Amino acid sequence: MSDQILDVDLLAFESGTAAERAAVVDGVTRSLQTGFVYTKHDVSEALLDDAYDMLAEFFALDSETKQRSTAIGSHGQTGYTGLLVETAATSDHADWKEMLNWSVPIDPGHPLRAQFPHRYHDPVLPDADVPGIAEVLLEFHEKIADLQRRFLRIIAVGVGAHESLFDDTVLYGANLTRAIRYPPMEQAPGEQHVWAGAHADINLITALPRATARGLQVEVDGVWVDATPPDGHVIINTGLMLERVTNGLIPPGMHRVVADPDQPGERISVVQFCHPAPWTMLTPLSSCVTETNPQRFLPIRAADALDEVLWQINLFDATKRA
Repeated sequence: MSDQILDVDLLAFESGTAAERAAVVDGVTRSLQTGFVYTKHDVSEALLDDAYDMLAEFFALDSETKQRSTAIGSHGQTGYTGLLVETAATSDHADWKEMLNWSVPIDPGHPLRAQFPHRYHDPVLPDADVPGIAEVLLEFHEKIADLQRRFLRIIAVGVGAHESLFDDTVLYGANLTRAIRYPPMEQAPGEQHVWAGAHADINLITALPRATARGLQVEVDGVWVDATPPDGHVIINTGLMLERVTNGLIPPGMHRVVADPDQPGERISVVQFCHPAPWTMLTPLSSCVTETNPQRFLPIRAADALDEVLWQINLFDATKRA
């Protein structure tokens, strides 16, 4: 496995020469053996500033006000989720974090929404408490979703498929954007809690354009490595669904979030989980099944794979493991 996270340029893949495109594909393929890669991007820094400022304003509100944005029955897929709820599948103790989740709904008459109503939620955002936040966060969601669709084209080429392989399925995927506030660790109710326990994401890929403090760590060859992208880069990490589709050629990025003792205080980050449409069958690509890499996974619907993980991390129902 590669022992370092590389930085690449999405824009060079899109507009560069054949040699430049090939170099980006090679860099992404090698870096994703860690489950992580950094990429330059064209998302507006002003949009990121506005989104993070408004989210900080929301998270600074009192608990009762934030709870008004809770969406009962959404399994944490929209609205506010309070402290000590989500629990990493590898842990018995809830994460020390709170979250605001949202997505952009598809047309009410679309068959995906009819078949999977619990996947496509109308956003529950605190516009009454932070005026204008809904418009900014929905634009943020669209811009990051577009970036992830484009980045998946590099991954598709890298595994021997056509670059448009993922385009259609993620266009209507139940993508989820999640703002996460990690409170100061000295406020945690016990030493057993960390900001986020070790885990792999369930989806295809995840994008993280910015964080207000250090804390994200990646497991590489059994060692935890700080994820510290260059300025102006987005962190991309891989999920369990991509592992299935690539027959294990691209492993899921194992990561955790732990407070840096040299940087006390809180941390706010916003991630977006890029999902295929829930009716997509996660079947290993023929280009990834060879004599030396025989098929490892049976097909499963994306919707069913997601439900299993939501149950594991304590978001599928109100029953708490911790």
